[in-house]
Amino acid sequence: MDRMIHTALNSIRNIYDIRYTTSQNLANMVVPGFRREMPNEGGSGFLLDNGKLSARAFALEMGPAQFSEESGAINPSDLPTDVALVDESYFITDPGDSNFALSRRGDLKTNAEGQLTDGAGSLMMSSTMQPLNVPAYREIQITQIGEILVNPLQAEAGTFISAGFIGTTTPQSKLVKDLDGHIRYADRSAITPDQSGTIMQNALEASNVNPVEELVNSMQMQRQFEINLKLISAAKELDEGGAQLLRMPNE
Repeated sequence: MDRMIHTALNSIRNIYDIRYTTSQNLANMVVPGFRREMPNEGGSGFLLDNGKLSARAFALEMGPAQFSEESGAINPSDLPTDVALVDESYFITDPGDSNFALSRRGDLKTNAEGQLTDGAGSLMMSSTMQPLNVPAYREIQITQIGEILVNPLQAEAGTFISAGFIGTTTPQSKLVKDLDGHIRYADRSAITPDQSGTIMQNALEASNVNPVEELVNSMQMQRQFEINLKLISAAKELDEGGAQLLRMPNE
């Protein structure tokens, strides 16, 4: 009966990992440009019995977190600092310590230092891999090639100057989500801009999470959890029944 219980407990552990991923997706379904997380690649681990492999195996997570690269819906926006990529390219950001990452998040704003950031506070990198400094402005325009044109407060109305180009790149190798949740190359290669992205102003890409699908998956995992609990309970009853059969009758 211990093998039956071991199988059920291992299944419950796998369900926990899947539910964790589902919860993460549901929590970020309204985050612009969020990419739906998927279960990691799996493997098997075997218990040792006196130095020899036993029949008891565990499912193991192997490799970095996977995610769906499917594009989200592009919705119109009233904010001129909202931008969306209309192709397969990515923005280049600096979440901190120059550990550059890729992002599809386009809800832009300026911080206290006048640097352009996304909604999560990550610095937007320029075509020269430097932070973008945007002066105080009356009006801002962002072109399809990522050039930022601003009408500064001290300039005449209608006079625009360039504040640089938003850095974009089209990945040429496999992407993964790192431990901090940011997207980077799986082989840890350097992120460099190629300015291949096509940008749409006054638009924002939604996350590619399908809430209905995630909720259905969550309910299915709940049913699987209940089935495994019943299996453990059945194994307990069978074990107790076997022990009673082996018990000597009272004289």
